[in-house]
Amino acid sequence: MTDRVATIGIIANPVSGRDIRRVAARGGISSTEDKRNRIARAVIGAVAAGARHIVAMKEPFGIASGALADLRLEAELEILDVNARVDPSDTERAALEMKKRQVDVVITLGGDGTNRTIAKVWPEATLVPMSTGTNNVFPSLVEPTVAGAAAGLVANGFVDIDLVAPRSKMIHLGLADGSEDVALVDAVTLVNDFVGNRMPVDPRNLRQLLVSVARPDTIGVSSIAGLHTTCDVSEDAAVLVRCGDGGRWTNSPIAPGLYRNVPVLEVTRVGLGEEIDLVGPTTLAFDGDREHQISAEEPVVAVVRRDGPRVVNVRVALSEGASQGIFFSDSIADPVLGDS
Repeated sequence: MTDRVATIGIIANPVSGRDIRRVAARGGISSTEDKRNRIARAVIGAVAAGARHIVAMKEPFGIASGALADLRLEAELEILDVNARVDPSDTERAALEMKKRQVDVVITLGGDGTNRTIAKVWPEATLVPMSTGTNNVFPSLVEPTVAGAAAGLVANGFVDIDLVAPRSKMIHLGLADGSEDVALVDAVTLVNDFVGNRMPVDPRNLRQLLVSVARPDTIGVSSIAGLHTTCDVSEDAAVLVRCGDGGRWTNSPIAPGLYRNVPVLEVTRVGLGEEIDLVGPTTLAFDGDREHQISAEEPVVAVVRRDGPRVVNVRVALSEGASQGIFFSDSIADPVLGDS
């Protein structure tokens, strides 16, 4: 523990849970009011666990400012203006500003793509990712009140960060032009596709799928791997899936409310640090977003390492906090009036 004021950041993607993929699938819509409510609950939880400085990203929808406007808290509330334009660069600029300010823990509202944007510019961040996106393997469905409390415990140093918030795995990709990119959950090669396409993947177009996490209970292309094998967030491994004609049909939930048969040729377990060649010509998609068009002459090398953001395990953090009596007091004074 230190004398520093425990600081929590809030980054809410205003368009997560509202994109065009809901035309072809049946993902729920996360409204602005719902996001405000979640932020308010998370901040109340964070302050209850000792956070005393909240830094929230400002954007045109007024999500954070609206959430904090009527709260009576024993904490300093700061709205961070990053000149938001409602695109991924808003999240990037907010993350960089919070890194500069040495924010202890960032609570995010978004999907895999939102958290990937943060990881690209601040891989050392400590995150409490709450899911409001289309693909939600990296973030989790968690009650914001207790998620905020877990963030507060970590920010204060009340719990062992290595125990409650281990580093996540990250997929690193080296492109032929010398540039690099990353993914948190999956890196996919697609044929007959294009950069910027926001519709769900056509299973017939899948060729290679490298995933850091494979579970049968997830939504998105990583679920294809998860239906064949499992690879937990704690395992120092990844999974490579090859797809194409002649493969075994695997009925997979590739988007919310959307099962499709995928022809799976081979499923291989790979170790951390093992280099994987991704073959063109292809469209490369990372965590659900098509990002690069690659020719057959442009080699792409992928490798999975455990050097991504720390992710707070809410249940473990609260168990540790409770076992230490963090929430006990001889005073009836209430640091948070959450009924305002």
